[in-house]
Amino acid sequence: MSMLDTPSDGTDAVLECAHLHKRFGELQAVDDVSFTIAAGETYGLLGPNGAGKTTTISMICGLLTADSGTVRVAGVELSTHSVRARAAIGYVPQELAIYPDLSARENLHFFAELYGLTRAEVRARVDEILEVIGLRERADDAAGEYSGGMQRRLNIGIGLLHRPQLLVLDEPTVGVDPQSRNSILESVEALSREGMAVLYTTHYMEEAERLCDRIAIVDGGQLRAEGTRRELVALVGEHDRVSLGGTGDLSAAASAALTLDPVRTATAGDGSVELVVDDARSLLPELLQRVADAGVAVSSVEVQEPDLEAVFLHLTGKALRD
Repeated sequence: MSMLDTPSDGTDAVLECAHLHKRFGELQAVDDVSFTIAAGETYGLLGPNGAGKTTTISMICGLLTADSGTVRVAGVELSTHSVRARAAIGYVPQELAIYPDLSARENLHFFAELYGLTRAEVRARVDEILEVIGLRERADDAAGEYSGGMQRRLNIGIGLLHRPQLLVLDEPTVGVDPQSRNSILESVEALSREGMAVLYTTHYMEEAERLCDRIAIVDGGQLRAEGTRRELVALVGEHDRVSLGGTGDLSAAASAALTLDPVRTATAGDGSVELVVDDARSLLPELLQRVADAGVAVSSVEVQEPDLEAVFLHLTGKALRD
C-alpha cells in the first residue's frame, strides 16, 4: 500500500450528500444541498461568508444533525452516533486543534491514542505523518514555537493519523506565509494523488483553481452551480483568448484559423493574430499548424483563460473574500 495507506471499500463514491437541509430558527442555513466526492478527487466548496459552508461541513462530519437528507461516507450512512462512518473522516478545522506546550511528536502521539491506534501503530504512524507534513526535523520542538504555517501542517497531520478515506480541510491556509501556504497546497495535491478524497474550502480563488477537480459554489444555503473549472466558466459564456505573435501573411492566418470550429473570432493586428476560442489548450496544436500552413512564422503564444472569480461574481453578486 502507499505511504498514506488509504483504505478503500471498492467504490469510487467516498462521500455522498443527498438533499441536506438545516434551519436555525428563521434562518435556512442549508437548503437542499447534494453532491458526491470520489476517491482521489479534490472537491472545492466555495461561498461568501454566511453561505452555509460551515453548517454543511458540520453535518458531513457528524457534528450537526441534518433536519433532513442523508450523508454517506465510504458507503455507510452517517449520524452524530455512527462511529464507523465518522472514523472514515479526517476533519481539519479552521481553528487550530493542537496543544502548543507539546511537541509535534507528542501531539501526534496523543491524538493517535485517542483514535485507538496500538502502541506499535502509533510509533510507526507518527513517523510517517511527520515525514508527510515536513516536520521531522522539528518534531521535538514545542508546537507553540512553530510558525503559523507549521502549526497548520501539524493540524493536517493530526487529521491524517487514522488513515481517513475523506479529508475535510476548512480553510487550511488562513493566516500563513506564502512559503508555508505553498507547502500545504503541495501536501493536498500529494494526498489526492495517493487516492484520498478531499473536501476543501477556501477564500482564495487561486487555491481552488490549482487544487480542485470539481467545485461547488454555495450561496444563501443553496448549491448554485457545480462542475469542473471549464464547465463553470461555460455557464457565463466566457471563452479563451489567444494572441499569436509572428511575421508573414497575418490576414491569411486569421482566415485559416476561422476554418476551425472552436475559433469564434480571429483578427489580424499589428504583428499578431488575436483569437477568441473554445478550449485553447486542446486546440493549440492544430491552430498553430493551420497558421504555419498559411505562411506565418509564430514567435510567441499567449493564452488567457477566463477565471472562476468572474463566475463566482456572476452567480453570487459578491467577491469570494467579501
